[in-house]
Amino acid sequence: MSSAAPGEPTATSMTAYPLLQTIDSPADLRRLSGEQLATLADELRGFLLASVSKTGGHLSSNLGTVELTIALHAVYRTPHDRIVWDVGHQTYPHKILTGRRERMDTLRQLGGISGFPRRDESEYDTFGTAHSSTSISAALGMAIASQLKGEQRKVVAVIGDGAMSAGQAFEALNNAGVPHAGVPANLLVVLNDNDMSISAPVGALNKHLARLISGKFYAAAREGAKQVLKAAPPLLELARRLEEHAKGMVAPGTIFEEFGFNYVGPIDGHDLDALIPTLENLRDKPGPQFLHVITKKGYGYKLAEADPIAYHGPGKFDPAQGLVKPAAPGKPTFTQVFGQWLCDMAAADERLVAITPAMLEGSGMVEFQRRFPKRCFDVGIAEQHAVTFAAGLACEGLKPVVAIYSTFLQRGYDQLVHDVAIQNLPVVLALDRAGVVGADGATHCGAFDIAYLRCLPNVALLAPSDENECRQALTTAYRRAHPAAVRYPRGAGVGAAIDSALGEWEWGRGVVRERGQRIAVLAFGTLLHPALEAGRRLGATVADMRFVKPLDTALVVELARTHDAVVTVEEGCIAGGAGAAVMEALHAAGIDVPVLALGLPDDFVDHGDPARLLALLGLDAAGIERAVVERFGDTPRVRPAPLAVAASR
Repeated sequence: MSSAAPGEPTATSMTAYPLLQTIDSPADLRRLSGEQLATLADELRGFLLASVSKTGGHLSSNLGTVELTIALHAVYRTPHDRIVWDVGHQTYPHKILTGRRERMDTLRQLGGISGFPRRDESEYDTFGTAHSSTSISAALGMAIASQLKGEQRKVVAVIGDGAMSAGQAFEALNNAGVPHAGVPANLLVVLNDNDMSISAPVGALNKHLARLISGKFYAAAREGAKQVLKAAPPLLELARRLEEHAKGMVAPGTIFEEFGFNYVGPIDGHDLDALIPTLENLRDKPGPQFLHVITKKGYGYKLAEADPIAYHGPGKFDPAQGLVKPAAPGKPTFTQVFGQWLCDMAAADERLVAITPAMLEGSGMVEFQRRFPKRCFDVGIAEQHAVTFAAGLACEGLKPVVAIYSTFLQRGYDQLVHDVAIQNLPVVLALDRAGVVGADGATHCGAFDIAYLRCLPNVALLAPSDENECRQALTTAYRRAHPAAVRYPRGAGVGAAIDSALGEWEWGRGVVRERGQRIAVLAFGTLLHPALEAGRRLGATVADMRFVKPLDTALVVELARTHDAVVTVEEGCIAGGAGAAVMEALHAAGIDVPVLALGLPDDFVDHGDPARLLALLGLDAAGIERAVVERFGDTPRVRPAPLAVAASR
């Protein structure tokens, strides 16, 4: 396998990929010889690297699945046969081979193709994925549906070793291993294990044994022996133990056998000569099958192999140079602000413990883990467990902080209700990626946390507007004796100066930033800043509400009584959001005043540049101003100069 070495130029013209440019569908690659498939893998990897370096996107995981993708499409009759990709950030090779090669330059951009499988994008994308551990459940549903409809269809679920830590994966395995109405499901689960290097057992001998175990002769001999030995149960048990012992020399597959799967592997996931014959054998076998393949993240690009985390989701870069740190540090991201606060608060309070479901880097917890290893818990992809684990820690007097993305908390919602909120436990939820996230699209857009949190008794929700407020909000939430969540967006803020002190807010109180007339704008979170710009142009009053719950009802009532109309602005869904909370408060106070609620629409926000998306959604300064004028008529007088903005307190 050739690989692009650092310092070597990477060609981008399709003339550099003569074989790949002839592949417009999987049917085309099925006509290739084994030698040609190996050449195709080289070209596909080179094209992938050149393409992602220009658009940004997930790289390490995709470099690691080139051969597996080719083998699956070579053996199975896709799209008739179904392939379900777990998470889906490893499907760029799949997209390139299924007719979307020419659109890769639009990857994750507004109007372009998604970085994840989408059913409305291609018939080859059989199931939409982006969150982990769903593939086995979905594939099992498809396999059972095919049986019920009398269709001869093969179904494959591809799942990573990290996703196997989630409970749903094991729930699906438990279900799939038991025949329904006496008929076993014809399902293949491919475990793409990229967490370990290709060790000594994954070699020629293992390849031979994997082929043998997956082959018809072995299966027939095994079933025949079982029939003969049924009359002698002790001998049957001895034979079973010997079989498990023999397999144990190849791989630890016993657990999957206990679930009712025929386990094969592990095999080298970068060896087409091993992958294709093994998949062909398993394709023709009835019942649930399990294939364990070993791959390497970043395979074929030495820089990504050496640091797969750094190249997990890079922006644009030069493949010849690799990722280069900027000469001057940029504004700190909200994630970095959280990470620094976590370390500072842990130094000040030994009760603090921090938990994340497999997002140490993404949640800004690397330094905390280094400094406080005994108080840092990465529980793997297990959001439900993370929340209840935090509840258990809180029961014993510790102060748990759960660092989790807004959309990932959706998976732990029952646990938040049942285990945290009802028991009123002091668990802090640090909700990263709240609001529009950009290139990852609808699956990662934090649109719903305001709506799904504010309805829960005992749970507070804080929405800081800048980096300093984020630090203060986290401190404020941490010092409460009940559940509290702090939501903040992906990326950097406005560059506010950060006070190193662990200061906190007055509980449940917002702050008026600008005093004006006629229109009162109530801003929640980072949309305060475009609201301020629009408010100055409109001569409006603008308030930084800070708290979604408890809502500063006194401030809401005061502004409603002294202005002609109220406008609420939030980077979350309008339905059930902060604007709805304001309207509920006004109704309870008996105040009849026009309210315009601005936020995310009753639709899923697609991928694209965040600033562009917010502008299209009318949540930039111009959009807010336009919405106010359209709703309330004549443009109010423009102030000659902006008033001073009060400092965060």
